[in-house]
Amino acid sequence: MPFTRINSKLVETRIVPGRRMFSQRGAMLAYRGAVTFTPSITGGQGGLTGMIGRRLANEATPLMTVEGDGTVLFGHGGHHVHCVDLTGETLYVEADRLLAFDGSLAQGTMFMGSQGSVMGVVRGQATGQGLFTTTLQGKGSVAFMAHGGVFELHVTPGRPVHVDPQAYVAHRGELRNRLVTAIGWREMVGRGSGEAFQLELSGQGTVYVQASEEKL
Repeated sequence: MPFTRINSKLVETRIVPGRRMFSQRGAMLAYRGAVTFTPSITGGQGGLTGMIGRRLANEATPLMTVEGDGTVLFGHGGHHVHCVDLTGETLYVEADRLLAFDGSLAQGTMFMGSQGSVMGVVRGQATGQGLFTTTLQGKGSVAFMAHGGVFELHVTPGRPVHVDPQAYVAHRGELRNRLVTAIGWREMVGRGSGEAFQLELSGQGTVYVQASEEKL
C-alpha cells in the first residue's frame, strides 16, 4: 500500500480489507471510510523479545494497527516525512522515526552491539539511536520522519560514505557501518571543526540523511 505525498509533512494511503498497516500512535490526522485503529503490542518492535529489550532500555515506541477500508492521512509533530518502497531488502531505522509502514514487512529488532561489539553500542549512543534499532524487510512501503527533509546518498563498493552521526536517519541494502574518529591536533588544541566522530557506511545501498543535526 504505497503512500501518496500530500506535502512535505503529510502523506495519504489507501487501506484495503485483508491488509493491515502500522502507524505511530497519534500519527493519524484524518481518515475516510470504515477504518479502525487498535493498539499494537508487538508490531514494529521486533516481536515480544524485541519489545521487552526495548522497554528495558526505555526505547519502546507505541504503535497502532490500522485496518479496514478507506484512506488515512498521516503526519506527526510537524516533522518532514520521507517515503521508501522496499523490494526485498532491509531498512534499518529507529522506531521513533517510523510514521507508518506496511504490515506485510517482516519486523525485527537489532541490538547495536551486534554491529561492531562495543563500538556498535557507542555508535548507537552517538547517533542518538540508543542500544536497539528497528529492521523492516520484504516488499512494502515505509514512511519515516526527519528534521528539515531527507536526501539520499547512494553507496557503491569501494566508495564509502561518511555521515555526521546526528544527521543519520536510516539506511537500506547491504551496508556495513562503523563509527570512526576524526580527532587530530586541531581538536586536541580546541581548534577543530567539532566533527570528532563520523559514521562510515560501505558496501552497496542507500543512506538517508536529514538536513539537520536535531533529534526527534
